[in-house]
Amino acid sequence: MRLGKFGVFAIAALLAGTAELSGAAQSAVVRSDVRTRQLEYEIGAALLRLPYYDVFDSLAYEVAGKGLVRLSGQVRTGWLKNDAERAVKRVRGVDTVINDIEILPPSLGDDRIRLAVYRSLFADSSLYRYALGANPSIRIIVKNGRVTLEGLVNSPMDKTMAGFKAREVWGVFGVTNNLVVEKS
Repeated sequence: MRLGKFGVFAIAALLAGTAELSGAAQSAVVRSDVRTRQLEYEIGAALLRLPYYDVFDSLAYEVAGKGLVRLSGQVRTGWLKNDAERAVKRVRGVDTVINDIEILPPSLGDDRIRLAVYRSLFADSSLYRYALGANPSIRIIVKNGRVTLEGLVNSPMDKTMAGFKAREVWGVFGVTNNLVVEKS
């Protein structure tokens, strides 16, 4: 097939327009990712500022769509569940919040285990730094005598040590170690 001078320019213009369009689409995706990351940051900050959110509660969130946020995790009190939802609803860009946060059942036995695991973990000289600050990086969740460790640690050894320390507490039926090792 032979193209005249005009045909070559038309194809070149068409290809340039397609490349330009894909570049515009790519920059729209990048802007969308930046907005999503900003929204995630603001949601995380709002949750961390909750006054009664402590080492024995665990909150998570997912930006599921445009303006839709799904909250999950486990907390000891109903008001923390409600406060988390209200705090996330106040974040600009959030339209709908689905609150799937579980309220842990009240139990004196679980309360005793929480404190004993806390002491066991953070009395250890290699793990005490994870309890420092307003928002400890290790969360201790206890439900019906079963302990779940959530959060972030610096090394695989710290993750293993935390699991061992939680298992040695009297009355613990099982330990799920969901700690994540921070990548350097």
